[in-house]
Amino acid sequence: MTNWMIAYQGEPGAYSEIAALRLGEPKPCETFDEVFAAVENREADFAVIPIENSLGGSIHHNYDLLLQHPVVIVAETFVKVEHCLLGLHGSSTEKAERALSHPQALAQCRNFFSTHKHIKAEVAYDTAGSAKIIAAGGDPSKLAIASKRAGELYGLEILQENLADEEWNITRFFCIAHKDHSGTSIMKRQPDVTQQKTSIAFTLPNEQGSLFKALATLALRDIDLTKIESRPFRKKAFEYLFYVDFIGHREEQNVENALRHLREFATMVNVLGSYGVIA
Repeated sequence: MTNWMIAYQGEPGAYSEIAALRLGEPKPCETFDEVFAAVENREADFAVIPIENSLGGSIHHNYDLLLQHPVVIVAETFVKVEHCLLGLHGSSTEKAERALSHPQALAQCRNFFSTHKHIKAEVAYDTAGSAKIIAAGGDPSKLAIASKRAGELYGLEILQENLADEEWNITRFFCIAHKDHSGTSIMKRQPDVTQQKTSIAFTLPNEQGSLFKALATLALRDIDLTKIESRPFRKKAFEYLFYVDFIGHREEQNVENALRHLREFATMVNVLGSYGVIA
């Protein structure tokens, strides 16, 4: 198996590391900007970035970074988020005063905090980072909310599993590579992949019906749209970028025709990648 270096944001034990482990040797980075820089500067072969969560929605900063760096999406993968309440040996929920985690993880565990009002939520930079802080701090009154793997890595006890409010807590990750890298080699690990997906970003003239026309380029060719997202366009106030995912590969004839049609009136079209799923 090729020992690829896979950049990710967070500490060992983060959910992003779980995604990275599916592809190669994880390379931790402090920020998402550093993750993209690692791929751009060829310090990593690939990177995994969370792009949306089934409860928390899209990670907008990563959508912006996809356009700011010379990268391409080469695969996607999904990680089930299973938050655990972690503590030092001898800790308990009865004696705890604070629980640390990433803001999104804290928001996904509101029911726990509503039924344990004596425990205050405290923001940390990362889920696994909160486990690392608790392990190093030696204070049994402080707990962490992180993955089971983080608890194992930092020697913490699992006080409670399945802490999130909803069971269907899943994060979608993009695997990205430098634009000069085709990425086909990474998909050879999934020989049965048949359905491909394509992600694009585009801007439109501020004219009546322009978004309808853009979506019609797909609908008229029976291309299945799976997601649409709008983001403020940084180069002009109150104008927007549109991110779209649809079923099909950019080299398929009907997709090529749709993109050619879209480029006839869109002010910008950027194909972010065509890719399959890595389980």
